[in-house]
Formats: sequence, structure tokens, C-alpha cells
Amino acid sequence: MKKEIWFGISILVAIVVGVFFMMPAPADMTNGHLGLLMLALVVVAIMLGFPTAFTLMGMGVIFAWFAFHSRDPSLAVQQTLDLMVQRAYSVMANDVLISIPLFIFMGYLVERANLIEKLFKSLHIAMARIPGSLAVATIVTCAVFATATGIVGAVVTLMGLLALPAMLKAGYSTQLAAGSITAGGCLGILIPPSVLLIVYGATAGVSVVKLYAGAFFPGIMLAVLYIGYVIVVAKLKPNMAPPLSAEDRRVTLSEFAATISSTFSNKALPGLLGALKGKRNADIPTRTILQQLGIALLPALAFALVMGISYKLVTAPDAAQTELVEMGTEAQDMSTHFEDSLSEPAGESGFGEPPSEGSLNEPAAEAPVVATAEPAAPVEAAKPAAETVTASAKPAPMSYWIAFAVAFVAMVVFYAIFTFARLEIFKMLMGSLFPLAFMILAVLGSIVFGLATPTEAAAMGAFGGIILAACYRRFNFAMLKESAFLATKTSAMVCWLFVGSSIFSAAFALLGGQEIINEWVLGMDLTPIQFMILAQVIIFLLGWPLEWTEIIVIFMPIFIPLLPHFDIDPLFFGLLVAMNLQTAFLSPPVAMSAFYLKGVAPPHVTLNQIFLGMMPFMAIQVLALILLYIFPAIGLWLPGVLYN
Repeated sequence: MKKEIWFGISILVAIVVGVFFMMPAPADMTNGHLGLLMLALVVVAIMLGFPTAFTLMGMGVIFAWFAFHSRDPSLAVQQTLDLMVQRAYSVMANDVLISIPLFIFMGYLVERANLIEKLFKSLHIAMARIPGSLAVATIVTCAVFATATGIVGAVVTLMGLLALPAMLKAGYSTQLAAGSITAGGCLGILIPPSVLLIVYGATAGVSVVKLYAGAFFPGIMLAVLYIGYVIVVAKLKPNMAPPLSAEDRRVTLSEFAATISSTFSNKALPGLLGALKGKRNADIPTRTILQQLGIALLPALAFALVMGISYKLVTAPDAAQTELVEMGTEAQDMSTHFEDSLSEPAGESGFGEPPSEGSLNEPAAEAPVVATAEPAAPVEAAKPAAETVTASAKPAPMSYWIAFAVAFVAMVVFYAIFTFARLEIFKMLMGSLFPLAFMILAVLGSIVFGLATPTEAAAMGAFGGIILAACYRRFNFAMLKESAFLATKTSAMVCWLFVGSSIFSAAFALLGGQEIINEWVLGMDLTPIQFMILAQVIIFLLGWPLEWTEIIVIFMPIFIPLLPHFDIDPLFFGLLVAMNLQTAFLSPPVAMSAFYLKGVAPPHVTLNQIFLGMMPFMAIQVLALILLYIFPAIGLWLPGVLYN
């Protein structure tokens, strides 16, 4: 018999024996204890390999029928079937879930377009002078690609095929190379647009928009900590990450760039201006010089555009108050409606059904106007109580001019060292990094700044993925068909998982399992800090045998009702859970990213080496989790500024 089967059977026996040992005597057993037994059996069944969604659904239906039967046997079957239909419909009516297939489709398009190879090579050359440049470029590539796809297995697998051989060939330590790939590939769990955050938001009833805004800085912080660790290791132990040779750092110049560099100047901007004015450029077309000059001036144009928009924003006059705004509440209502339109529909555990009564009623009739016998006032006397006053532009604050001066000095320094070799690197980044980064920032920016809902932004992101693949000449019908099939398959799994989770949660609540857990936790008289530590430890341990989807849809409905008692923000709790589950992806013995990498690694790279390489990065994730808890503003500052 296989070791996996023995392992599963031993876990099954241990959990069942433990549950029955902790259960009271049969005479004292209540329906709530049966709910806890159902929860344990579901975990065991999932660990044994049964399909998660249908396991949840089957267990939920059986135990829901038992709960209804204990109350009224004659209506048990009818009530169970009604529960199944209502819960399935509540999932279908949840608008937030529409964004999941669109984001997944965008990710598969970017993955199938094979953009990661060009992205890694350009970042590798651009960061050639940084210690541990290959590992740093790997982490940055993983962060960008994981943000675009959100599929951990795809990112780790592709980077294992691309970056791992390059790092091993350059003399990098196997542990450092494996840790960089596995840790970087897991960043897509936290960095928006993350499917995990959408699932958590729909389960916990938290705004996905606020979750995306809150996860932005923690994700960047985690990537920066990874890069800092690699640079420190490369400095202290050069044998683990040897610097690249001069030959590997050399950038081949094009023919016209080499000619201008040797004739006029090695600096890009003076050289191109000199070639444009000089008489010795007869062999270089003027059109080519103008094209390269336009590319070289793009950073300056971006600087002027950003500072111009910033100046317009900081000097914009305050909105004038009119009589209608002072006396009515229309403006406030519109603002509230605008903010709420980007949030999920409220409901129990995020699965509430839309109202069925009153949703199609006619608007209330306005009160009739009562005529009076008084004569109408002259037109001249009908003056508004408040007049609109056009306010003059405000002066720019000192902080703007300080930022302008710093950015201007940085721009001058940039062009002072902007050689033709760096121009070639800049063009490589324009062809690989910038289009993908622009698409990601456009999707996230439209969500965070309220320009579009997550569903609308996901649709535009999917359309942008098609355009990006077409621009790189990777788009064809076969790729589109495969991406659509994989997106449909993954989305169907997520939707069935939600249906099963909803039925399971309802059965768990009907049996009274939630009440027993609440009484047990509240009876421990924990402080908020102790509860947070206990919850995160449980989630971390669950991350070993279970996937993040199973943890979110099964156990979050158990933790969420306890948060108000401890005065914990569900938004902040969700950020901690997302970072915690990312840690679980790197924790042996069931670290999925390690097995993804092992599947494509050379034969001499062992699983133990991969595990050893992951341990320092897992420690960094624990450190980031502690920093996020000590300084909640890392995750809550941006949502507070944008939406409060």
C-alpha cells in the first residue's frame, strides 16, 4: 500500500479518535457536537482526496436533513431541498463572484502569451550590477507575473523552467535559487488583484475594493523584504550568489547607437541631439534619430505629466456650496451610493439573498402641491438663499515644491548617467515590463480610485490581456480556446465550492456548532491579542493539509462571527489571513509551491534542498505578519484615506 494511503488513514483514525475522545457521552451529546463531528469528518475527507466542493455539499445535505428531522420529521426532506435551492441561488445572485472568472481568464491569457521569458531577461540585464541580481530579478518577475496571473502553480512552474537553470549555471546556491522562486511565486496570493481576497470578501461580507487597497502596501513590503534578504546574503556570502561577469553584464548596442556613441557622446540625450544637429550623420536616417530621441525623452515627459496633474490637484479650489447642497441631502446620498456601489451586497456570511419584496414597487407619489391664495412673488424677489461663488485656485503647498525639487534633481541625475547602453535596457523594459505593469496598474487603479467596480475592471483586464497577447504576436484561436477552457474549469470549481460551503455553513449553524465554538472561545476569556494569535496559529496549521480556498470557505464563517466581540476589523483580519495563508504555502511538509518547483527542477535538485531554501523566506513572512499586526496602518492607511 502506498505511503500516502497509510498517511491518510492514520490521520483519519487520529482525528476521529480525538473527536470522539473529546465528545461527551452519547446521553449528553447534542446537535452542536454533531456539527463539530461533521467539521472534523469534512477535513478528513478532503485530506483523503475527496472533491472539496461535493464533500461539503454532501455532508451539508446529510447533516442539514438530520437537523431538520430532529425538529419536524414530516418536513425534513422539503426543508432540506429548500435550503439547497436557496443557498445555490444566493451564490448565483452574488455579483462579486463575476469578477473571479474574468481575473482568472486574464491570468491564463498572460500566461499563455509567454511574456515571462522576455520580462525575466530584461529585468536580469537591468539589475546586473545589484548583488544577487539574478535572484532579485527572479523575485521582481514573480511579483509582476503573479500579480497579472494570480496562479501560484503557473508562476512557480514557469520560473522554475526559466530562472532556476540560469541561477544554477551562474553558481547560485540551490537553496537560495529555490527559495527565491517559491517565495516570489506565492506573492500573487496577497498582491491584488488576488482571487483569495475576492473569495474572502464574498465570504466575510467585506468590500473587495477595500481589501485590494489594504493589501497593496503589505504585498510591496513583503517583496521588498525578500529582495533585501537576497542582497544581504549576496553581500555577506558571495559564494551563494556570485556577481555576474563583465561579459554577462555587457549590452550589445545597435549599429546607429554605436556610431553616435563613438562620434558625439556616450550619453544618450547629448549624443542624439548632437547627431540631430551635426553634419556627420548622413549614414543615420533622421527618422531613426527622432524615434530614439522620443524614447529617451519619455521619462521626462512622464515627469512633466505627473507633476502637472499633481499641481492641478493640489491647487484645485474647494467646491462651492450652494443652497441645494446645504438644504438637501442629495449630494451626500450620491456620495454614499457611489461608495456603496463598489462594495459587496450585505448578507449573512456574504451569501445573503437579494430582497424579494418591494424591489419592484413603484416610487412613492410626491405630496400634492397645495395652492394658496397669496399672489406670486415677483421674479426679482425670488433670489436664492445662497449663491454659487467661484473660488480662486489655491497656492501649491510647500510639500509639492519639495517633491518637485527632489524629482527634478533625480531626473537630472538620471539623464546624466543615461548612456546608450542604458537606453537599450530601457527599450527592453518598455517592450516587456512596462506594458504588463501598465495593464496591472490600470486595473488596480480603476478599482482602488473608484473608477470601476472589480467586475468592470476585471473585464477590462481580460480585454487588455487579449490586446497584449496580440501585440506580442502570441494571440491565436488555440490560445484563446485553451485560456477560456481553463478559466471556465477553475471558475466552475470556485462556484461549486461556494455552493457547497454555503450549504455546509447552514447545516453547521442549524446543528448549533457555531454556538458551541463561540461559547468555548468566549469562555476562555481571551484578550484581542490572544484571540488573534490563536486564530492565526489555527489558520497556519490548517494551511498544511488544506488549500486556501477550503480554509476560506469552511473556517472563515466560524471566525468571522467572533470578530465583533474582540473589536477586530474584518478588513484587517482578512489581510492577516491572506499573508498567513501565503506563509502556509512555504511551510513543510505540505508546501505546494515546493512540489510545483520539484516537478520541473533538474534531477539533482532534491525536495529537501527546496525546503531548506524556503525556510528563510518563511521566516521573513512571519516577520512581515508581525509587522503588519504591530503597525496596522501598513494595511489600513490607504483604505482609510480613500474611503473614509
